[in-house]
Amino acid sequence: MTGPGAALDAHRAEDADVRMLERLADARATLESEIGKRVVGQAHVVEGLLIALLGNGHALLVGVPGLAKTLLVSTLAQALDLQFSRIQFTPDLMPTDITGTEVLEEDRSTGRRMFQFVRGPVFANVVLADEINRTPPKTQAALLQAMQERAVTASGQTFTLDAPFFVLATQNPIEQEGTYPLPEAQLDRFMLELRVGYPTREEEERIVAQTTGAAEPAVEPVLSASELVELQGLVRRIPAPQSLTRYAVRLARATRPDDEDAPEMTRSYVDWGAGPRASQYLVLAAKARAALDGRAAPNFDDVRAVAPAVLRHRVVPNFQAEADERTAEDLVAELIETSRRWT
Repeated sequence: MTGPGAALDAHRAEDADVRMLERLADARATLESEIGKRVVGQAHVVEGLLIALLGNGHALLVGVPGLAKTLLVSTLAQALDLQFSRIQFTPDLMPTDITGTEVLEEDRSTGRRMFQFVRGPVFANVVLADEINRTPPKTQAALLQAMQERAVTASGQTFTLDAPFFVLATQNPIEQEGTYPLPEAQLDRFMLELRVGYPTREEEERIVAQTTGAAEPAVEPVLSASELVELQGLVRRIPAPQSLTRYAVRLARATRPDDEDAPEMTRSYVDWGAGPRASQYLVLAAKARAALDGRAAPNFDDVRAVAPAVLRHRVVPNFQAEADERTAEDLVAELIETSRRWT
C-alpha cells in the first residue's frame, strides 16, 4: 500500500518503536536494581547478558568457581519472569539427560503399551548449562541444534522450543582439572563470551555481609516473555548504517590469517579467525547495546564495546602466539585499537 495511509502507518510504527525504546531504557534500570538485590557488582556481565538476550543470542560466562555465575543467571531469569532450567554438567551426563528420552508407558484402560517422549530440561526459556566444560564434547553437542535452530529432534520427531530461548552457560577456566575444551563449533554458537572477574574489596565486603545474614531478598519480575520477544523484534528493526556494517565485517575478517586484508599480527599469531557469525553478532550486539541506552541507532563505539566478547572465543592463537605469550584477548584488543583508524 502506498499514499497517505501507508505514510501514516509507518509514522505510527515509528512512534511505537520510540515508546518501546523508552520502555526498555526504564526496564534496564529496574532490571539492574532487581539483580543487584542478590548479585553485587559485575555490571559489565549484567549488561552483556542483557545484550545477548535482546540480540536473541546465547552467552558463555567464564570464571573460577564462587563468583555467583549461577546465581546471576537464575536471578536474571526470575527478573524476566522466564521459565528457568538448570543442568549440572558432569562427566557422566548423557545427551538424553538434556534433550529428553522415550519411556514405555501403559494405557490402563486398554493395556496397550507405547513409547512417550519425556521432555528434558532443555525445554525452557532460559537453560543454565552449569559448568558446561565438565562434560565430554559428545554430551555438549546435545545443545547444538537447540542453540542454532531453537528445536530438538528426538526419535524422528522435531520439537520446537518456546520463544524466547537462551542458553546461558558457565565455564571454569580450561586450565582447571577435570575440564574439557569446548569444540569450536560449540563456541561459535555463543554470541558472547563474558569474563567474570573477582569483586573489589568493597564489593566483597558487601557480598559477605549480604550472604551471611538471615534475610533473602525477593526479586520482582520486570518484563514478561512476550515483552522480551517484542523487544527482540525492536532490536532487529533498528537500522544499522552501511558504514557500520562495513566496519563490523572488516573487523571480523581482520581476525582471519588467510584474508587478503589481514594485518601482519593476525598472519603471525592466529591459526583460525572468526567466521561470518561474528560479523552478524557484532552488528546485532551493537544494536542491542544502543537499544539498552535508549538510542535509535548504533555507532562505531557500540561495535568496539561489544567486539571483545564477540571475537575472543572465536580467535584461535597459534604456537607462535603461545611462545610469545600472546592470548586471544590480547590480539583482539590490538585489532580493535587498530580499527579506530578505519573510521
